[in-house]
Order: sequence, then C-alpha cells, then structure tokens
Amino acid sequence: MTAPGEEQQVSSGFVRSYVITGGRGLPDAEDLSLVTLVTLAPESQPPPNPSPEVKAIWELCSGGYLSVAEVAGHLGLPVGVARLLLQDLHQQGNLLRRKAPPPAQLVDRKILEEVLHGLQVRFG
Repeated sequence: MTAPGEEQQVSSGFVRSYVITGGRGLPDAEDLSLVTLVTLAPESQPPPNPSPEVKAIWELCSGGYLSVAEVAGHLGLPVGVARLLLQDLHQQGNLLRRKAPPPAQLVDRKILEEVLHGLQVRFG
C-alpha cells in the first residue's frame, strides 16, 4: 500500500484498447476483413498530432500493401483496434484499401486429368 501523498508508479507498457480507440465502438469485420490489403494513398500527409499507433501504421503502410492482420500483428494490437485506426485513416483519405481476391473456383476434374496426361506423355 502507498502512504497518503505517495503515488505508486506503474511501469507497464500496456495501454487498454479503449484508451487507443477513445471508447468508440469497433467497425464491422466485413468492412475491413483480416485479409483486406491497405497502403498509404499517394501524396497523403500524416494527420496533425498523430498517436503513436497511427505513426506506426503510417510507417508500416508506407512500404506497400499489408493485410489488416499483418498491421495488427506488427503493432501488437487487437485486430478490432487496428481496424478502427485503419478505418479512420481511410475516411481521412490517407489510406487505400484493396479487397481480398475472390476464392478460387473449382476446375473440372476431367480437364485436370487431361493436363496431367499431356504432361506425362511429354515428360514421361
């Protein structure tokens, strides 16, 4: 216990998610899925007085496209918090988003067998 007038120092680097998000609700997972790719928009300027998390996102995304999951992993933040910060940057016009490619469609088995047979004939 601390005596009256004494302050107990906490040296943990842990910051609660609601402090970073300002208590705002997290965005919908469909808007920014784990595999959505993000990068900085050309000629974008950093927001005035950015938080340390926004500075880190700015540095990460300046090198090219990263997925939302990668950004969250590099920052050590929950995915929902990273989504909210990325959504803020997108709404400010500083971030480009690219949706994940659609899932591959199945190819007819007969076509695959014909290709395999052709390769076996040609290369043994």
